[in-house]
Amino acid sequence: MPSLEIALVPLLKDNYGYLLHEPRQGLTAIVDPSEAEPVLEAVSARGWRLTHVLNTHHHGDHCGGNMGLKAATGARVVGPAYDRDRIPAIDEAVDEASGFALGEARARVLFIPGHTRGHIAFWFEAAQALFCGDTLFSLGCGRMFEGDPVMMWGSLTKLRALPGETRVYCGHEYTEANARFALTVDPENQALRARSAAVKRLRDEGRPTIPSTLAEERAANPFLRADDPALAERLGLAGRPAHEVFGEIRRRKDQF
Repeated sequence: MPSLEIALVPLLKDNYGYLLHEPRQGLTAIVDPSEAEPVLEAVSARGWRLTHVLNTHHHGDHCGGNMGLKAATGARVVGPAYDRDRIPAIDEAVDEASGFALGEARARVLFIPGHTRGHIAFWFEAAQALFCGDTLFSLGCGRMFEGDPVMMWGSLTKLRALPGETRVYCGHEYTEANARFALTVDPENQALRARSAAVKRLRDEGRPTIPSTLAEERAANPFLRADDPALAERLGLAGRPAHEVFGEIRRRKDQF
């Protein structure tokens, strides 16, 4: 029996929430619910009972469903202690020291600020699953709304260091657009070119591009490769610190 069953739930225009079902104790969580109704429908369709809501950060498209879900199910809302004042209906504030357990499925909580000042990720090591909100996307990363390149690069390298087989469950279906940009800064990267072609096929078929794996991201995502000397040289930043190279890639993406 798997330690964690995972189901993707499309939300809003391009958001993803994720149902996590721990079968031994019959617990079910939703990660980053922007709205309540699609989550309730997805839980009902599987015959599960929603017991927890997990938030990676305070943005409304990641926690807008908290109040409705808590009212409908009594689910316990879990979010970052670093930002608890901005998480609606929070019951349990978690941090790197506390971690989090959904029944027998234990997660490390990783503090990954930059997109917001209190952003966290949930890494279920045994299930090889990372829920990273808007810090890391497939072939991309989040905007730095409340951080700077030093902070964001530190958060990305923390995620990059996890095992390569880790599946990356991010907050949005941005991969096709991210691939188009990535090819402008790293056009000779064969892993990126192959990933871009695979992503196009998936989207042409109406299928999600998530999850990817960290091994795929390390090979193809330019935001995780800012310390690659060849990429720095290509950007005219040979010898510059990795956070500066990262900042330039992010600046170009913001203007793309």
